Amino acid sequence: MALMNLTKGYAKAVEDFARGNPRQMSMRSQTIYNDESKQFEIPFLGEDYIIDYPAGSVGFKNKNQKTNVPLEVRILLIHYLYNASGASLQNSLISFKELKDGFLYIVPFTNRAINPLVNIFGNNPSLMVAAAESIGGKKTDLGDVAVTVPVLPLLPVTCVIWEGDDEFPPSGNILFDGSAGTHLATEDFAFLAGMLVFKLKELSQ
Repeated sequence: MALMNLTKGYAKAVEDFARGNPRQMSMRSQTIYNDESKQFEIPFLGEDYIIDYPAGSVGFKNKNQKTNVPLEVRILLIHYLYNASGASLQNSLISFKELKDGFLYIVPFTNRAINPLVNIFGNNPSLMVAAAESIGGKKTDLGDVAVTVPVLPLLPVTCVIWEGDDEFPPSGNILFDGSAGTHLATEDFAFLAGMLVFKLKELSQ
């Protein structure tokens, strides 16, 4: 997404966020809200973030607050706080195509998340497991190797690898809990999954 579009997307996200009730958003997203500081605390991919209400500024909790948080991360976190429904996990998995209008975004989702997942871990999925476990993920009994990572409080994401052989190259998929579509818009999941894959790559190196 172009920087201009990200900037506009962030401004719109903050506008929506500022209209929300912080206590309700905290309850529905299963995050902490501090009435005195007017800040949310939200874990994401092994980092804890602070989000000011209603300004929507985003910083790291345990790092220099001036450290720049990428725009796409800021947008995603604010979208999650504003949109999370509070729905419990269904403990059933769905593919991206099964999200509302998922077929419209399947190409960018595949290019942004699934292809990199296979390219990075298809021939060495044990690296994916070690990286996932370092941010709270666990092995899951799917495919040849799979992990489920608690990306956000109500949004676990499962990465699956099928190892290749003499006839077929490695393949993979990224799956979501059946409740996922109640917490974010479908297009957000392309960004979320891509961020997860590249975080796993970073941790595996």
